[in-house]
Amino acid sequence: MASDPKRFVFSEVSVHNKTKDCWLIIEGKVYDVTPFMEDHPGGDEVLLAATGKDATDDFEDVGHSDDARDLMQKYYIGEVDKATVPKKRAYVAPTDRNYNPDKTQDFIVKILQFIVPLVILGLAFVVRSYTKEKSA
Repeated sequence: MASDPKRFVFSEVSVHNKTKDCWLIIEGKVYDVTPFMEDHPGGDEVLLAATGKDATDDFEDVGHSDDARDLMQKYYIGEVDKATVPKKRAYVAPTDRNYNPDKTQDFIVKILQFIVPLVILGLAFVVRSYTKEKSA
């Protein structure tokens, strides 16, 4: 006979709000999604933004596939006492020092680090070709 699922109060779940320790509440169930952080198609910041509240609306608004819903069972760890979940979420600043909510900036820097030397090299090639034509 299957044992009853572990029961958590909201305060127990809400402290798991870091990249290396991330739990979510969806439809009254608690999921430890820590192992899925790097693989989540929306990125780890999406999962981190869903901590500290009932993430059901966030999950449903995205329109997850049946495969995604099946995958969730792998991370299921118990149930939350719904009476302990606040109706409104209080803002909780990320506690993860490596958390970068705007990875776009990192991406732009990496692209520029690649493109700028290519542009300089291209300009040098054009100037060299131009000066060779002038001297010939």
